[in-house]
Amino acid sequence: MKVEQIYTGCLAEAAYYIESEGEVAIIDPLRETKPYLDRAARNNAHIKYVFETHFHADFVSGHLDLSAKTGASIVFGPTAKPAYPAIVAEDGQEFEIGKIHIKVIHTPGHTMESSCYLLIDETGKETAIFSGDTLFIGDVGRPDLAQHVIADLTEEKLAGHLFDSLRNKIMPLNDDLIVYPNHGSGSACGKNMSKETTDTLGHQKKVNYALNPELTKEQFIKEILTGLTPPPAYFPHNVLLNIKGYESLDEVMDRGSKALSPAAFEAVANETDALMIDVRNSDEFAKGFVPNAINIGLEGQFATWVGTLVPSLKHPILIISEKGKEEEAIIRLARVGYDNCIGFLDGGVEAWANDGRELDTVETISAEEFSKIFTEKPETLALDVRRKNEYLSEHVIGIENLPLENLNANMSQINKNQPTYIHCAGGYRSMIAISILKARGFVNLIDIRGGFAAIKKAEKLPLTDYVCPTSLL
Repeated sequence: MKVEQIYTGCLAEAAYYIESEGEVAIIDPLRETKPYLDRAARNNAHIKYVFETHFHADFVSGHLDLSAKTGASIVFGPTAKPAYPAIVAEDGQEFEIGKIHIKVIHTPGHTMESSCYLLIDETGKETAIFSGDTLFIGDVGRPDLAQHVIADLTEEKLAGHLFDSLRNKIMPLNDDLIVYPNHGSGSACGKNMSKETTDTLGHQKKVNYALNPELTKEQFIKEILTGLTPPPAYFPHNVLLNIKGYESLDEVMDRGSKALSPAAFEAVANETDALMIDVRNSDEFAKGFVPNAINIGLEGQFATWVGTLVPSLKHPILIISEKGKEEEAIIRLARVGYDNCIGFLDGGVEAWANDGRELDTVETISAEEFSKIFTEKPETLALDVRRKNEYLSEHVIGIENLPLENLNANMSQINKNQPTYIHCAGGYRSMIAISILKARGFVNLIDIRGGFAAIKKAEKLPLTDYVCPTSLL
């Protein structure tokens, strides 16, 4: 028996490859099928089942393409209503893969169809549980996401279902079970996930706040609903794609992989009103970029920020990248349902400049330079675009907070005529913010290199761990 966790950091997502006697089950695959097909081919095995723990909100699953390419059956837990052929399993139903079995455990709460899959080895021993978004390491799945798709499923109702699922279905299981969740730290599907991506169930019973046996149902509901931040806007759209179906990734890649000369790129951008996304790192972007391009670098949580900041999944997108990074950008967009990439700038920014076309730049200063300016002129406008909880934990006195996720709705409050200094934690989000503002006509924008980490290290400005008055929350 082989069990492999396939972890994708940018989405903090874990898929699973399970093999026995030449038969394979895949659990919660990402959109691209190649990693799973390649593993099966190397082992001369075939994929028999694709198990889905629920209809995912934070990514588009690869179950449909994987099934189409392998003939594997798609399996959901009870109550699921997919708009395509699939097995909707009964609670307790078992599936055979070689000499092992996978047992369905219906655990509603994160969503109503949410299910865990119990792995039973060749000897009949229960060895692991693939817990989806029901149970994470250090946390449990948030129960407020399904209501964005089905209105009468309130978060209180779902939290109550989750309490029952954990107490009646998960906690009675053996302590030595290995817990394999669908997500780790950094995912928006929970609020307190550990950086660890596996653990034993017994240890989770001791340390996971949601598994505290002393909690009443009412206390559990209050605890689990406290501190939830609004989910990214693309989540409900991804749920519907996973329920209704979607375009083949092969077609998405063919459409997006069109190499466009600078002249053709500019013409397509003008004709389609496409969003130009520059996926290079923030330092390279600042040195020179195609005017009106938005910087969302591949080195960060690229897909999540695209999903947070680009309202429509159908909006046409043009890619600007380093040579050889185009395919990665298109795939990572497709993972969260942004399938309408229509091409990329052949040769990147260098080709644009060599063609005699204008480049824009971003002014940057060091944390030390900014500290001197802000000390001499405390009225200087500066914005901290970190998340609200980051800002509340510690920030520079006098710098206001405008979280990046709220920028589009609040940019009218920024004075276009006044120089504005912007920082985040380390530079990734501040460059996104500046690129968005520049595309909207703001010109007096200065990035503080290294962000809050560099400002704090400089030890020149007073910091506080309580809330400063702010008008830009």
